[in-house]
Amino acid sequence: MISGKADCGLHYAVKKSGSAVGYCALSVRCGTRDEAGYHNGIAHFTEHTIFKGTEHRSASVINGYLDRLGGELNAFTTKEEIVFHATVLKEDLPKAASLLFELVTCPTFPEHEVNTEKGVVIDEIHSYKDTPSEDIYDKFEEMLFDGHPLSGQILGTAASVKKITSEELLKFVREKFVPCRMAFTVVADIDEKKMERDALKLAAKYFPGTIAQGCLPECTYPCSRGNHAIPAAIPFDLTLSKRNHQANCVIGGLAPSLYQERERLATVLLCNILGGPATNSILNSILREKNGWVYGVECGYTQFSDTGMVAISLGCDKHNLDKCLIAIDKEIQKLQTVRFSDRKLKAAKKQMLGQLAISGDNGETQCLSMGKSLLAYGKITGGKETKALIEAITSEDLMEMAQKIFDKGILSRLIYI
Repeated sequence: MISGKADCGLHYAVKKSGSAVGYCALSVRCGTRDEAGYHNGIAHFTEHTIFKGTEHRSASVINGYLDRLGGELNAFTTKEEIVFHATVLKEDLPKAASLLFELVTCPTFPEHEVNTEKGVVIDEIHSYKDTPSEDIYDKFEEMLFDGHPLSGQILGTAASVKKITSEELLKFVREKFVPCRMAFTVVADIDEKKMERDALKLAAKYFPGTIAQGCLPECTYPCSRGNHAIPAAIPFDLTLSKRNHQANCVIGGLAPSLYQERERLATVLLCNILGGPATNSILNSILREKNGWVYGVECGYTQFSDTGMVAISLGCDKHNLDKCLIAIDKEIQKLQTVRFSDRKLKAAKKQMLGQLAISGDNGETQCLSMGKSLLAYGKITGGKETKALIEAITSEDLMEMAQKIFDKGILSRLIYI
């Protein structure tokens, strides 16, 4: 792997693979939390409408450009980043990469296309409202971060999306899509040196200038996201009547940030043990496999640059809700008071490392992960380093994190019933 920084400030990383398929991505350190002064949802709406035309290509040309090559063009938005990525045959990688740079540097946001896309996004917003498991999670996050930019909804609201204009989109891109807040990553079966030369040529072509131009104080590592202090953890316990067939519940609170390395990895392992994707996770074993009270339950951990959020979420028949809540409370208390045996801890670490290795074996996953690492740290974090940190986690570390994160004094709960 080769990584570095172009003269304009753009970070890049290229990695050789053994596949006939090539992956490339442009990641922008700008998400929903960076919408101050704009209508809520503009980051996500920019992701949608940036494909609607550039100074050189129309929407129809963009939509069919990679399709004709058998490739794919996609994008997504989170609270802290917007990512544009493409998958193509390795010989078509230069075309895909050039298209990504063109999209982020000279979009036009035609007014008629913007108006059409508003209907698409508003329909997406309404579909989320019709899905309680999605809606409750967004509502919980909004309440937990009340008063902070992280409370904003990624999709925005129907009212806010209706107010977004082409001029506002152009201003947003000019202000936020600066090279020192971006990372270009490639995973393909092409010589790494050649890939690096191509990346530097694209950076010079689309971002002429020096690193000093357009850079902001927040373009440092660890990444600063402004002067918005994380609000104190004021717990809430709210039940809302939604007249749904199923009861939905989210229990959680604040957690370590992306830069609290030791605590972060201990939290990742703890959440994997408690409610990870495997059927042998504690809550899956008890609530689903043993008792059949839920269709699914999970404990998720979302990491941000200045904080994090842990959330246990589940959906069940209403008559099973109390039984689920009692069982969850009981298992959390065990994690807070009973030390993991060396055997169980070793098995939990091996399972987690296996999951990471399997997910990281995918070229697209590698490409996107490299971009996230460059945005967060300005470098690619090594797998060996991460493995060593995970192996160093002790039973006492897990107990300490369980006591801290799931302290009843700061834990919040939201129920839809």
